[in-house]
Amino acid sequence: MQENEQQKNEVSTATIDTIISQRKDKADKMRAEGIDPYPARIKIEHKIEQVRTNFDALQKEEFAKETVTVAGRMMSRRDMGKASFIDIADGTGRIQVYVRTDQVGADTFKIFKEMSDLSDFVLISGIPFRTRTGELSLKAEKFQIICKAFRPLPEKWHGLKDTETRYRQRYLDLIANSEVKEVFIKRSLIISAIRKKLEELGFIEVETPILQSLAGGANARPFTTHHNALDIDLFMRIAPELFLKRIVVGGIERVFEIGRNFRNEGIDRNHNPEFTMMELYQAYADYNDMMDLTELLIKTAAEKIGSKVNLNFRRAKLFDLIKEYTGLELLQYVETGKMYDQVKHLNLDLPKDASDQKILDQVFDEKVVPHLQEPTFVMDYPAIYSPLTKIKFDQPEIAERFELYINGMEICNAYSELNDPYLQKIRFKQQVEAKKKGDDEAQPYDEDFINALEQGLPPTGGLGIGIDRLVMILTEVESIREVILFPAMRPEC
Repeated sequence: MQENEQQKNEVSTATIDTIISQRKDKADKMRAEGIDPYPARIKIEHKIEQVRTNFDALQKEEFAKETVTVAGRMMSRRDMGKASFIDIADGTGRIQVYVRTDQVGADTFKIFKEMSDLSDFVLISGIPFRTRTGELSLKAEKFQIICKAFRPLPEKWHGLKDTETRYRQRYLDLIANSEVKEVFIKRSLIISAIRKKLEELGFIEVETPILQSLAGGANARPFTTHHNALDIDLFMRIAPELFLKRIVVGGIERVFEIGRNFRNEGIDRNHNPEFTMMELYQAYADYNDMMDLTELLIKTAAEKIGSKVNLNFRRAKLFDLIKEYTGLELLQYVETGKMYDQVKHLNLDLPKDASDQKILDQVFDEKVVPHLQEPTFVMDYPAIYSPLTKIKFDQPEIAERFELYINGMEICNAYSELNDPYLQKIRFKQQVEAKKKGDDEAQPYDEDFINALEQGLPPTGGLGIGIDRLVMILTEVESIREVILFPAMRPEC
């Protein structure tokens, strides 16, 4: 048996343009002979995975007593004169097919030999059997090209490795690398498991506006667009929070949304400007309930995909962690203007005029986060930096807020929701002043949201889980680009 040299040397012996031209000629030849290279409808009976399951018991050189019909992309080909072995793959698996001229007929075998190429989609009707080497295969009785592919398979059959190409042309990545496809199947299962669990718990899934007149609900820079008919600027939402809480005010006491958020920020292994968030709100709950719910949702998702990631959660207070890893007591210096003097010996990369909030964030990010490998709920943030969060009744400088970190990465943010309209007004005004002083991530004043709070928001717990990052953790991949099908990329020159 001699492996077809088309598979090994196709790209190296001809330019892509030449290959495309040759394949287009084949499609034209098929049409000239009355064969449609792109039939509108075909009928298949099985997926490849079903064939493998149903006929797994076949012994070596044993043939089944029935014919199956499958379809898939031709991934490899080995010619032997009047017979060939090919491998085809569909979305469920891959199987070998034995094509012989005396089985499919001379005319069909000529079409197979002269007009088919790797990457074409083909339909096969054949008898399952197991070869003498033990491989489950199909003995073809019918062969049909159902989609003529003009471009060859990427990187021959060794898989596509160049990350730039993988992200820009994800369809090639999915064809060449089965493990990539598996990650995105698991992503879908994770989202499905979270959705199902929330529905079991009585949550109602809703949709809130993507285009918003105010970019509220989080501290982030928005993307701006313009609505021509209304002649107004609008913002791509940075968070659905304020709309979801309005819904709780309206009497739907458990709501959630899984959807895209957009933040005009940098791109790195943990950040993409367009990302997926699951955000929920539950009346008569607080941030302790949200911690319990977070554990439940993540463990449910992990079980769904069989993830073996460590999910032994612990809870720790922000300033206790800072003291543990730096020896510093910093709570008393929040918004005093003295934070820099307390931390300057830590050799952080900070300008002298950095705000106390930026300094505190830097201390936490550099000195604490690298130690948060096991799942850790980091609790009790400064109230002044949490404008939508309820404060502790007996400790008003602290907000009832937590962030969850796993493997040194933030996965979610949650809190007991601030439902005091008077205090929310003050917080919004503070944000407006911060914006005037140059904080372009500060939130705007939302008058209608204040009106909603004045109507009455019951005690409520809120939770946002970054789906992309959760998928990273549960599938154990290192970059957010590996879990977003089409990540943001700089245009090619």
